[in-house]
Amino acid sequence: MPRQTASRLRSWSAVGALTVVCLSGVVLAQSPADRGASRRPDLQGLWLNNTATPLERPRELGDRTTFTADEARAYEARYQLDRTVAISRDKDFELDAAGDIDTYEPGRILPGGRSSMIVDPPNGQLPPLTPEAQAQFAERNRHLNTHYAENPEDLPNAERCLVVGSSAVPPLMPAFYNNTLQIVQTRDAVVIVSEMIHEARVVSLSRTTHLPSSVSQWKGDSIGHWEGDTLVVDTTNFTARTSFRGTSPRLHLIERFRLTSADVLSYEFTVDDPAFTRPWTARSEMTRTSDAMYEYACHEGNYSLPNVLSGRRFAERQK
Repeated sequence: MPRQTASRLRSWSAVGALTVVCLSGVVLAQSPADRGASRRPDLQGLWLNNTATPLERPRELGDRTTFTADEARAYEARYQLDRTVAISRDKDFELDAAGDIDTYEPGRILPGGRSSMIVDPPNGQLPPLTPEAQAQFAERNRHLNTHYAENPEDLPNAERCLVVGSSAVPPLMPAFYNNTLQIVQTRDAVVIVSEMIHEARVVSLSRTTHLPSSVSQWKGDSIGHWEGDTLVVDTTNFTARTSFRGTSPRLHLIERFRLTSADVLSYEFTVDDPAFTRPWTARSEMTRTSDAMYEYACHEGNYSLPNVLSGRRFAERQK
């Protein structure tokens, strides 16, 4: 459910309430003296991760690393329009006379007019997948298209109200809406909570080694350490269920979080995965928000799941 709807539910579900209460307890338990003693930047708070800058540079820009001011405005409008059409499924949706959309969390191009999040390779494009990874990626898409709704497990994660894209699963990418993240920080852990289906990822600051390779998790296993004022998060132990742009369970992800001002959090990640022909790095930023984090009531109103499955059974009987 989008953040800015008529209902904008403010009541938390039992699970969501428990999560917030527990996290709030952590925040209250960590006194300013504790933070001062740790001599670490305080990353805690609510952060909006909703840039309109695309992961890959638009092909028409060639080698240009930035948009012009006019191009940036046009791209932001197109971004908002495409996102609104995708969510509302209203293909006839149009911009108003001023070229604006009353949309949720309108994303902006990164400062300086950056034309891609990807900074390495310099062309702003994803490196090619290996032939084996391309075949696996194609097979996943083929299975989804040919076996859609044969079983609940054949539906995408989002339709099953499981983890949604990369709003909760690293790397942290903007989603259609509900792009607020909450960071809670203690001496021994950093917790990143996603507004989308209120997923929480716990980054251990006390462990130095990952879980055994036999243990895999949808969000991976994250351990972190500080390099000066930068929080470095190392994540492995993924599964194939949350692949990002063709990544494999062997994905090794390095994320870097750094405050560049009181209200701006720099975010950089490097993907090192044998599925790609070379590692690649992207850079973005999040802005502090004073808005609240709202409940994402997905399971509670997910009537589409049984309806899609029953519709598929009906179609099968007509054959």
